[in-house]
Amino acid sequence: MSEEGYKKLLAELRELETVQRPMISAAIAEARDKGDLSENAEYDAAKEAQGLLEMKIGKLKEIVGDAKIIDESKLKTDSVQILNKVELKNVKNGMKMTYTIVSEAEANLKEGKISVNTPIAQGLLGKKVGDVADITVPQGQISLEVLEISF
Repeated sequence: MSEEGYKKLLAELRELETVQRPMISAAIAEARDKGDLSENAEYDAAKEAQGLLEMKIGKLKEIVGDAKIIDESKLKTDSVQILNKVELKNVKNGMKMTYTIVSEAEANLKEGKISVNTPIAQGLLGKKVGDVADITVPQGQISLEVLEISF
């Protein structure tokens, strides 16, 4: 995982623990003060939100605990590896695309960041500029040519 991604996860975890958790606790207390809990939909909703929040906090803590920060100064661009930005061309239709290969926790397709565990990233790992990777995706087989590798 990149150091930037790690810091984002820590910030999100801090937000959940210091802002969201107290808000939900306050909502539960407010709903509890309204009387009979057996027919209190507001209380049930707040308790469910609390459960989901605690599950999310637990998952983030696990990710942060297992994270290994990659020293970006040791990354190379001679072949595709994690944290590389890769410019590709679909051999069949000539369409160009650029992806950055990141950890599962940092993946965000809108930002062009794909998880190292995706079929495309797996097919590209170890490829050099000029290589063509034949990759099986849910829609079938695609051939992607590596045009450029950078950070």
